[in-house]
Amino acid sequence: MSGGVDVDYGGAIAVDTEVLRDLGRRMLSAAASMRDAEGGAVAAHLELTLSTPGREWVGYSALAADAIALRTLGGDIEADAAGVLLMADAYEVVELHAQARALEASDAAAASDLRTRADALAASDPQIQPLVDRLRAEWVTGRFEGLDRQVDLSAGGWGSVFGSIGGSAAVIGAGVIAYGTRLSGRADSVVVTPVRTTTPAGAPTSLPDALRRFPSATGAQVKVETYAMSDGTRRHVAYITGTQSLAVGGSNPWDMKSNVELYSGRRSASYQSTLDALKLAGAKPGERVDVVGYSQGGGIASYLAMDGTYDVGVQITAGSPLEPTLDDSQTLVQLRHTDDVVSSLAAGGSPGGTGSADSVTVERVADPTPGLHDLLLEPHRIENYIETAEMFEASGDRRAHGLDPLWADLAEAESVTSVEYHAERIMPEQTQAPGLPPDSGDPRGRGRDVY
Repeated sequence: MSGGVDVDYGGAIAVDTEVLRDLGRRMLSAAASMRDAEGGAVAAHLELTLSTPGREWVGYSALAADAIALRTLGGDIEADAAGVLLMADAYEVVELHAQARALEASDAAAASDLRTRADALAASDPQIQPLVDRLRAEWVTGRFEGLDRQVDLSAGGWGSVFGSIGGSAAVIGAGVIAYGTRLSGRADSVVVTPVRTTTPAGAPTSLPDALRRFPSATGAQVKVETYAMSDGTRRHVAYITGTQSLAVGGSNPWDMKSNVELYSGRRSASYQSTLDALKLAGAKPGERVDVVGYSQGGGIASYLAMDGTYDVGVQITAGSPLEPTLDDSQTLVQLRHTDDVVSSLAAGGSPGGTGSADSVTVERVADPTPGLHDLLLEPHRIENYIETAEMFEASGDRRAHGLDPLWADLAEAESVTSVEYHAERIMPEQTQAPGLPPDSGDPRGRGRDVY
């Protein structure tokens, strides 16, 4: 817990296992130093008692007490080091099983090897498996904290409905995208149009700053910032917004139909629109594209990071219903509210975490007070996620500065161009010319984020 938010590496993994083992080894070294110091105190005591001048010294009791204190301290450090190393083994068992699960669909042999390693490690010490079971249990009970208290505290009602959503996602194994998964099927036809071009003053300087850069033009769903670097290369950052329409198959691709398609692994019109926007922005296959996604935009970002078309080095999501399985060269920064019904669709993410060692998941209960406002998905609002990012930045946790190298690299660009794009799903009955968007039929208003 850092400054009101929980910060960890995702799932049941709180720390990097190698960092933990390094700490355990350094603790053992410190314990050995305590033992050496104790030996020195005992030897000094003996030498003084055998010397004529020493027999008149009055500090023997203090020296003896120091030797005992050093022995006690050394023993305590050794015991703590053993506990740290044991916990590292337990974390690794959880991690190996999670990696095996992620590889089941793409590489069954590798998944089997990982399970064999995990089982062998667990069998090496009878204390490991109980720790593994405890880690999993704590993660399972904590990943939806506050979700069942939405709306009111009475039994049943909306609170129990909200609380069951995350659990159902966990049972069916949805929400976490297995390694190597690609979207299937063909997306609805879309037309994507640039609606605003600006020249930003510079790159984002922080996580909250990045979350404030989602498209702001009316009807825009994707913003692409293009950075011209001094070495002649280009880098891009895509900002992908959340659901804008409650319709199912209306003209706005950021609707419930796209939500269902993305969650079930099918190519959505919103995903295709994002690819088209990147192409219009000049992003070429293989170029660096970092992604920032909110809500449905987080699901789009997850598949974009796994697709392989672009070099996605960093993925930032807030309230995403999906979690990708990334490799160790990609960094995943996730903001999740445990009482957010949309985020709960990810079922707490992978129990083993995902991405590089710099990846991090930041969680909190965003709205602990139940009320009718919960029906408007208060914990899911982007403003609350920006507040979570600000709390993380102010927490003093060193991981809050993990994205500083990205901001610094982007700040070196010679120029920055920002283009916002509006996408329309082409309806069968549509007769307007391309670029003239028809009425979406959305009672909440076209282009306004619903969630």
